[in-house]
Amino acid sequence: MTSTPPPTPHPAHHDHDHDHGRHDHDGDHDHDHDHRHRAGDQAELLDLDAEVLAGHLDAITGWLPVETPPRRIVDLGCGTGAGTFALLDRFPGAHVTAVDSSAAHLRRLREKAEARGAAERVRTLRADLDDPDWPGLGTPDLVWASASLHHLADPGRALRAVHDVLAPGGLCAVVELAGFPRFLPENAPEDRPGLEERCHRAGEHRHAGHLPHRGADWGPKLTAAGFTLAGERTLTVHIEGARDASVGAYALGGLRRLRDGVAGTLAPEDLAALDRLLDTDGPHSILRRDDLAVRTRRSVWAARRDR
Repeated sequence: MTSTPPPTPHPAHHDHDHDHGRHDHDGDHDHDHDHRHRAGDQAELLDLDAEVLAGHLDAITGWLPVETPPRRIVDLGCGTGAGTFALLDRFPGAHVTAVDSSAAHLRRLREKAEARGAAERVRTLRADLDDPDWPGLGTPDLVWASASLHHLADPGRALRAVHDVLAPGGLCAVVELAGFPRFLPENAPEDRPGLEERCHRAGEHRHAGHLPHRGADWGPKLTAAGFTLAGERTLTVHIEGARDASVGAYALGGLRRLRDGVAGTLAPEDLAALDRLLDTDGPHSILRRDDLAVRTRRSVWAARRDR
């Protein structure tokens, strides 16, 4: 891992598009079954993300400019708990309220907490953060929002609400990934070099309309909400994955999810090459490659509520 000063302007932050379960729908049995299947795939990908990038997440929690160890923490858009458990490990005297709109993610988080013997330190709360009537979050010392605020229709309103509930002197941390990680070399695969980057460009185009806050510089947004900026940091992530089964599974899951979104916009040759990579029984399977790596950047903004 290397640490670099945050670039100016900040790079576009195209995260995992996990949406933190924000697309809950009602419908017929087939739709519900399909939704549950997608939610399970999404949860598995979140878990792999937490496993593969654990060291970088640990570096961020260690960097947080807290004045005293927080005892009451809120994890907004918690997913399956990557941030929740990193914060519990970093601050052993703390309790976390984990907030998400996905019942499946919260259930998985609770199961993890019980398995870790940390159930008494975790409270789960299902809520839609776009709802103006926010749930009762108490008076936390630290609010953590990782890859969640840019999904909101009005993140400025959410940040003002966070400011109002924080204890005086409390900290708000906003974490974003600069793109879903890239896994393949630029000249791969051999029959369609640059395939992965073309897939990501197609995905970025698809999301441009309904995720307008992707790529935001959160520093000005935090100060506009009443915070005092306490620090920024960008971590460069490069993890070699040649002998790491988790990296292979992470790449497979991520590219499968990407395919679901861009299949209709790719050139037929690109789609065929992508399907060859995703065919786990085929000779070109991504799981058979020995040149995988995880490459991205993670940026964090820390801002304080004045006393």
